Amino acid sequence: MKEQSPAAKLLRGAAVLSLAVIVSKLIGTLQKIPLQNIGGDGAFGIYNTVYPFYNLIVTLATIGLPTAISKFVAERLAAEDDEGARDVLKVSSSFITVVGLVCGLGMYFGAPYISSVIDNRHTTLAIRTASAAFLFVPLMSALRGYFQGKQNMMPTAVSQVTEQCVRVAVMIALLLYLTRTSASSSAIAAGATFGSAAGGLGGLLVMIMYWRHDRHRTQRAQRALVHKKSEPYYRLLKQILIYAIPICAGSLAVPLINLVDTFTVPRLLKQSGWSEEGAMVQFGIYNRGIPLVQLVTMLAASLSVLFIPALAEASYKGQKLLIQKQTIQALRWFWLIGLAASAGLAILAEPINIMLYQDNAGTTTMRWIAFTAAGSTMVTISAALLQGMGYAKAPAIHLLGAAVLKTVLNMMLIPSMGISGAAIAGAVSYAVSALFNIILLKRVTGLRLRAANYAMKPAMIVGAMACSAAAVSIITSAVLEAGGMNGGRFAAALESLLGICIGAVVFFIMLILTKLITKEELALLPKIGPSLVKRLEAAKILR
Repeated sequence: MKEQSPAAKLLRGAAVLSLAVIVSKLIGTLQKIPLQNIGGDGAFGIYNTVYPFYNLIVTLATIGLPTAISKFVAERLAAEDDEGARDVLKVSSSFITVVGLVCGLGMYFGAPYISSVIDNRHTTLAIRTASAAFLFVPLMSALRGYFQGKQNMMPTAVSQVTEQCVRVAVMIALLLYLTRTSASSSAIAAGATFGSAAGGLGGLLVMIMYWRHDRHRTQRAQRALVHKKSEPYYRLLKQILIYAIPICAGSLAVPLINLVDTFTVPRLLKQSGWSEEGAMVQFGIYNRGIPLVQLVTMLAASLSVLFIPALAEASYKGQKLLIQKQTIQALRWFWLIGLAASAGLAILAEPINIMLYQDNAGTTTMRWIAFTAAGSTMVTISAALLQGMGYAKAPAIHLLGAAVLKTVLNMMLIPSMGISGAAIAGAVSYAVSALFNIILLKRVTGLRLRAANYAMKPAMIVGAMACSAAAVSIITSAVLEAGGMNGGRFAAALESLLGICIGAVVFFIMLILTKLITKEELALLPKIGPSLVKRLEAAKILR
């Protein structure tokens, strides 16, 4: 069998890891739906209050070490120093495990204080059960970094999918048991957050299996070789931390903007007259639309990775025109994706809400949250483009600014508008962050964005799509009502899915008619591109 080139090996690894990320994030996002269905809006609200805080502590506990580990391991393997690569893992995993335990203990014993800062005592138990994940997650992350440094992405991919599957399975099992025993909303939410610890254990066990196999294979290969002198552990750890801490600082931006709602929405709702339990129910309703927006952002993040290496190469070679062309194409495509997702979710909010969450509570809020999709999609792609050109810090700073803006707008809007105010604040904050990224992109690349391609034509396309989806929704609802089938989840599902399908078809047709998508771009679609172009040309849709 022909040995793969380094480039082909890297591409294959990236494909495997990207697929695993998509699958694991899809599972992680969609698990919120059964959580609300089984546990109710109260438990759903408590879970969504605690999880962003847990995510922030995980980011602090791992302090960018997985990325640093992969770099230092790769450097030592390039120098044929396998023992040095294992030293990197040994030093960093010991350190990250200790930091994880400290963070976990701090989260467990500090749970009452954290709950008082959140201003809701119902979150205490969920915070404590989530802290158990720190027994497993840091070491799992270190082992993932080690294998990524060896350009072996399969262990990380299998571990990620296993972690999410175990997490969801344990969560649903505990939800069913706790609801059957008439447990409180706080206990049900604690059962859901304990899934993170169970998932971490499952992912860690997978990584340990791969590590044991790798260790035995490496030891057999190294028996005949002369070992190099080991570097002092404290010096090695210092080098790793110097590289890792800035990465951690950049990674904090996204958890922080998600954490703003945790510390402001429940408190502001209580100040507006809601009880603690009522505030958690409202916060649960507020979070109904967020998993749907996260699916769009996840798709954008997965696709945006394609642009980073291409832009890095073009930037290195000084190919300014190529950089402009790729940047314009990426911005145009992702702007259309974000707009379409926002308009579709806003139009079909009520049937989608009933289909997924059993009732139409918070439909107006879901409509406002829908517009977050456009902003967050543009934040994702513009950040990826800037990173590809070597501007890694600016997007993180812009997101931190968005977090401050979100806090201010929450304080201004929630007292008068409730959870809809928080949704509007989110949409505005992401839009502002995206705007700053795009302004920097224009300054760096010198590109000019045509109004026809980013305002007029997109408005026509999305308008036609929204009108068609709305018409299908109205007609379907009327037909079902005439047949005595209107009002249930099945009717809402039918109304939603038909609206989505027809809207997608109209969106695609309008893309072609307005020539915002060209024949050359269609032909680049994997596998189906060339045959699709031929069929559209035969039907005289595409010329």
